[in-house]
Amino acid sequence: MTIRAFRRAFALLASAVVLASTSGCGLFTSTEQASAPKPERGTLRIGVLPSVDVAPLYLARNEKLFADAGLQVELIVVNDDNSAVQQLESQTLDIAFASHVTLLRAVHSGKELQLQGEAYQAARNTMALVTLADSDYDNPGEIQKPKIAVNRKDDLGTLTTESVLQTANVQKSNIKWTPMAFADMTAALSNKSVDAAWMMEPWITKAQRSLGARVLTDTARGYTLDFPMSGYASSKKFADSYPKTLAAFRNVLEKAQELGTNKLAVQEVLTEYAEVDAQTAGLVSVGTYPVSINPVRLQRVADMMETSQLLTSRLDVQQLLPPATVS
Repeated sequence: MTIRAFRRAFALLASAVVLASTSGCGLFTSTEQASAPKPERGTLRIGVLPSVDVAPLYLARNEKLFADAGLQVELIVVNDDNSAVQQLESQTLDIAFASHVTLLRAVHSGKELQLQGEAYQAARNTMALVTLADSDYDNPGEIQKPKIAVNRKDDLGTLTTESVLQTANVQKSNIKWTPMAFADMTAALSNKSVDAAWMMEPWITKAQRSLGARVLTDTARGYTLDFPMSGYASSKKFADSYPKTLAAFRNVLEKAQELGTNKLAVQEVLTEYAEVDAQTAGLVSVGTYPVSINPVRLQRVADMMETSQLLTSRLDVQQLLPPATVS
């Protein structure tokens, strides 16, 4: 083959590759656009707490993933997750971030909710009992009638703390719960009005840095190892009215949760909304961000709540999931 013939053959091959690549790209984009549900409305108000759990939402907003899906998302910081669930009913929020315990308890009490996604799953020291560095409270079973600060009674904190303390032979009926905001727990430890506080991140790291506090025990251990902590829900009424809007949200959430696998990105975005500096954020423990709803995993929460008598009967989580597809 002559050099000229070789060059001509190479040019033809290159043109074919470019054409095939262009055609393939066009077909993929067309298919992807055809399969993506077009939202019935372009805005979503989501109630969140300034916790590590919701970091992927902020990452997705920064990466314009919501905007690309035709959604304008407003992330509204609420006082507590129970308040967020209440605001679904009053329609001041469209989606609420909350612990799974809060969401399932709300359903059990008669609220009609639809689960839209999982937010967070526990890992080492992502939720823990925290005490003072100089406290005599050195192991979970040392105080038989402990005073424990929690963000709310009958929620994730009490459920997981009871599990750990009962394993340490502390009677459930002997635990004295002191409900308060996470932001107030450091002061409660400092003035010794409680023996320990159940905290999540970033409040654990904040307490360690501001007070020299220490972790008494991880509450994601034993029966609560890798425990599903939190998720997102809408009212059933909203879900029935805007199925494509919520399908679009779930599609973005899946991509957002994948962004959460980058621990450094999660720690960095905390400085935008969680009132932590970069040094504190760099010390925060980060758990797992599930990319899809797993009914088996969530049933574990419901069944543990029934065993602990937070629910008076079995709750079938499968009934709370959105339809598999939205046409």
